[in-house]
This record gives sequence, C-alpha cells and structure tokens, in this order.
Amino acid sequence: MKLTKVHWIGIGFAVIIAVTAFVFFWGQDLFLFLLGIAITIFFLPFLLTLIVESTKEREKNEMFLEFSRNLAESVKTGTPISTSIINMRNKNFGSLSSHIKKLANQISLGIPLSRALQTFGEEVRSDTIKRAIGSIRDAESAGGEIDKILDSVANSVSQIEKLKKERRSAIYSLVVQGYIIFLIFVGIMLVMEFRILPLTTELGSLEGISSFGGLGGGGSVATPEELSRPFLYLLLVQGIFAGFTIGKLSEGTIKSGVKHSFILAIAAFLISTGARIFLGPPGM
Repeated sequence: MKLTKVHWIGIGFAVIIAVTAFVFFWGQDLFLFLLGIAITIFFLPFLLTLIVESTKEREKNEMFLEFSRNLAESVKTGTPISTSIINMRNKNFGSLSSHIKKLANQISLGIPLSRALQTFGEEVRSDTIKRAIGSIRDAESAGGEIDKILDSVANSVSQIEKLKKERRSAIYSLVVQGYIIFLIFVGIMLVMEFRILPLTTELGSLEGISSFGGLGGGGSVATPEELSRPFLYLLLVQGIFAGFTIGKLSEGTIKSGVKHSFILAIAAFLISTGARIFLGPPGM
C-alpha cells in the first residue's frame, strides 16, 4: 500500500493530537480519550483505502465478466483473440479499462499473448481474475477452442460473483447482530465497571484483596479504578476478534475483517474512555 497525501495528512493530525494529549492531559481521564481519537485519525485513511480497494476489486470482477463475454463473442466470429483484445481497448470497462488498454498495447508491441495475459492477471490484483486468466492462457497455449473456453470462464466468474453476493446478502443480518451483541457487551461491561465495582467497595467486600489477585497477604488493597482496567483490555480484545469473525463470515477473508476489528475496537475504546470523562472514575 502506497502512502498518499491523505495518509500523511491523517498521520500529521494524529501526531499533533497525541502530542497535545501527552503534554497537556497526561494522567487525566481526557488523556486516553484524546489518544483514542489520535489512533482513529491515524488508521482511518488506511481503513478507507482498504474499503476502496475492496470495492474496486468487486467492480473489476464484474467488469471482467463483461470483458470476457465480449471477447468470447468476438472470437466466435473468427477474429483472433489478440486482435479482439486490441479492438476492445477503447471500450469502457470501468476500473478495468486501464488494465485492458495496457494489455492491448503490449500485444500491439509484439509481446506474446501468454506473457501479456500473465502481466494483466498480476496487475489487476484479483484472485478471481488471476485464476480465469490462467485458464485462458492454458487454453491459448494448448490451441483448443478458445471461444468455448472464454464462455466457460465467463460463466465461472459469473457464478463466483453470484455466490459472493448471495453470501453477503445472507450474512448481512448476522453482521448486524454481531454489532448489536458487541454493543450490548460494552454496555454490560460499563455497568459492571461504574455500578457493580463501586457497590462492592462500599460493602467492604474488596477489603483484603491485593492489587490484581491474592487473598490477604498484606498487599495493598485494589481500588475500583485499578480493577476496572482489565475491563478496557477485555473490550479491546473482544472487539478485535469479533471484527475478524464478522469479516470472515461476511466476505470470506481475514483481510475484510480488519475494518470491522478497527471499528469495534476503536468504538469500545472511545466509549469506555468517554464514559470516564462524563461519569467520572469508578467509585467516584
């Protein structure tokens, strides 16, 4: 992933906010909240890049389906596949147009079709298209009926995209449920942190408990604020792994889960630290 101007702007603002938090709000409840905002701004451009790339990949797969169908129709008329590609280089295939133009230009310059197709498959950065291009290269090298192979490739890509859409549609409700369940979990943790722990302190049930474990032993008594720290860690871990699970279920890849993990973890962090600002530390 190349760093663009947007990435550097996000990094710059994040650094400014983080430095401000360390210099002016160190040790205060607002410090962690500002640090969470800085982390959000830092990673937000990268998250948006992942979303844009994912959208472009879906568009490329759809446009490749159109391209392969047009190519099959052209080859059926008796036009060689290389000539058919050159004839289609000025057609609009969305985000795939630049790659098709480059493919046609390479063929026009005399680069072997197999090598040009290999370069095309690598530069598009889509596993679906790369596999389809591999089938076309094998058929072209073997000298088979290329028009039937192209039809088969088009049908295969069409079925893959159809299955992906059906899965996204079927899993959408589960994704929404995953977010709702996580927010309920966050709410329960906040109730425990700001209501249950202070009550146990008032009842004196924490007396004799050493900081982070151990009964008796003469250690210092753990305060509600100290005992509340693991709640934040638990929320972050839950958010990260819940996000990966949602991404894997909805889109089939761990990479897709990164955006969900980021959203859930940052939301949990900001809600938890924000609650400390508005409600005060536990036990207050």
